[in-house]
Amino acid sequence: MKNFKIKIVLLLGLLFAFSCEEYLDIAPEAEIDITDVFATFRTSQGFVEEMYNLVVEYGTSGHSFQDYTFGDDTFRTGQFSGAVDRGQLNNWVTQRFAYFGKNTHQNRPGDSNNNQARRRPRIWRGSMTGIRKANIVLANQDLMEGLSTEEKNVILGQAYFFRAFFHNEIMKFWGRFPHITEVFEGAITIQRPETYKEVALSVNEDYKKAIELLPVNWDNETYGQATLGNNAGRVTKGAAYAFQGKNLLWAASPLMFFNNQPGIDTYTYDTELASMAAEAFAEVLKLAQAGEYSLAQNMEDYKKVLWEVPRNRWPGLAPEARELIFAGSGGSSVGQTIAFMAAGIPRPIGQSASGNDAATHNFIYNNFGMANGLSIEDDLSGAYGPTLYDPTKPFDNRDPRFDAWIFSDRDVISTRGGVQPQNRVAQLWDDGSGNSGSHRGAGNVSRTGYMFKKFYPEINGQYHVQRGNNIIRRFTGMRIHMRLTDVYLMYAEALHVAKGATTPSNGFALTAEQAINTLRDRAGIPNVHPAIVADNIKFMDELRRERAVELSYEAHRWMDIRRWGVAHEDKYKMKTGLNFDKDWTFFEEFLLVERVCEYPKHYWLPFEANQTQFYEGFPQNPGW
Repeated sequence: MKNFKIKIVLLLGLLFAFSCEEYLDIAPEAEIDITDVFATFRTSQGFVEEMYNLVVEYGTSGHSFQDYTFGDDTFRTGQFSGAVDRGQLNNWVTQRFAYFGKNTHQNRPGDSNNNQARRRPRIWRGSMTGIRKANIVLANQDLMEGLSTEEKNVILGQAYFFRAFFHNEIMKFWGRFPHITEVFEGAITIQRPETYKEVALSVNEDYKKAIELLPVNWDNETYGQATLGNNAGRVTKGAAYAFQGKNLLWAASPLMFFNNQPGIDTYTYDTELASMAAEAFAEVLKLAQAGEYSLAQNMEDYKKVLWEVPRNRWPGLAPEARELIFAGSGGSSVGQTIAFMAAGIPRPIGQSASGNDAATHNFIYNNFGMANGLSIEDDLSGAYGPTLYDPTKPFDNRDPRFDAWIFSDRDVISTRGGVQPQNRVAQLWDDGSGNSGSHRGAGNVSRTGYMFKKFYPEINGQYHVQRGNNIIRRFTGMRIHMRLTDVYLMYAEALHVAKGATTPSNGFALTAEQAINTLRDRAGIPNVHPAIVADNIKFMDELRRERAVELSYEAHRWMDIRRWGVAHEDKYKMKTGLNFDKDWTFFEEFLLVERVCEYPKHYWLPFEANQTQFYEGFPQNPGW
């Protein structure tokens, strides 16, 4: 333990998210002795609080452009999305408009106590700062003499969780990274691990300690009474189990299994790690079974997870849809929340300050299937029953989630009298010859023939329109990081890898097939076809398609297609739109961009050059 001075600021952590009791009643920018910091639970928790605001909430942590989806799911020409399509991943260093970026949109390091998420540290700086803060807590636990055993446990539990979580944030984007478990002073000479698995297993030890020390629910603990009813964002045993499983599943995935070597096969996982991941997810499902979380049971309740939450409230907490497990605190800026909710909607309708992302035809065609529960490819094959897909009527007979989350041409937006005529119905046609509807074309309208509305408010079938049905300011929008649906999907994937589609885990009596069918039941589509379940590869494809639909536009897609080792394949490189005329006499797919993606170069962000020049033990990522 080092006896040094430490700077602490007044407005820490969750104060912006919950308006909870201030933990540190001292002057801003005050310097106090480390022994005073950890003398009481109040001051110890005050030090921990800042780590919550270092969690980057992807949906609201960029600039107003809301540049947060970088997979094959959306298209935009500028900002970091455009750089990813061009293969210019080193753009992250100077990028100021996405949640990546060395600095904020103001070209500043970021202030963790700012009430706007976009003005807090981004992924790299925020995660490195969080790791250091966690290590300071753990290095000074002997000073916590004034805390009860329960209070000390929850302080340490949070520190172990955040140390693991922030390592995972770096690992998701930059790859294998040393597990830093001490407060460095002076030169750093820690070696870069040879494999992703090595560091993931080390980080797993942090999650195990966090699980042991954290509560199931803060509201049920004596130390949680000071913030009773406002503890939704605090880390819990369930969150630690969920991220433990995610850390292990990511390490088991093909990209990490092959460790950047040639010959990558998208269906080859580390089965031992996948089995460990499935058991961690099983513990979350047990908590859900006990009533700690609840899966939305139908598409109407699902709205309470995605957008139907009163303004300035945490989403995903309604009893019938209590899906929230953990997320960043987001921003209290109304503008940022609105920009996220309207990210897929062109300005003529939503009139957000944000430029919109266009939902791509390739992603929708390949993943949003038919009402019979089949992908379009499987439906057209005729191998699983009568065919529903008609290429002359491509919007008919689709999976109900297509209608719920995607605007296609002629969909009713709002019929209220104050809505401008051109915005009452989606006009997304473009005949490719210069003739197009009012919501189609270049600029801040759709380039693809679709708009995504997953987080976009509607009341009684009347969607938000700035002029005539201005309702968006009433709602919050979801938080991105971990919710129960994601756990079901990861549990199914990990369990299928470890034991197949029809064998339950050791810890929970639910098979991978049953987990996926639970989500399909909610959407109102049939169970996975038995012939697909019986084929290991086909069932894995179906698991991935289900994940693509359920987590669409939630910033998971880019990580998924990289960890599965498929991002360099044509199916994921070709971003397309759909051209058709006003009368629907033809429908024609066209290429928007062919992404530049080589394996393994474009699977990892390059480290900033000066980060790899301290010493020989920290090599740059391949190809950079």
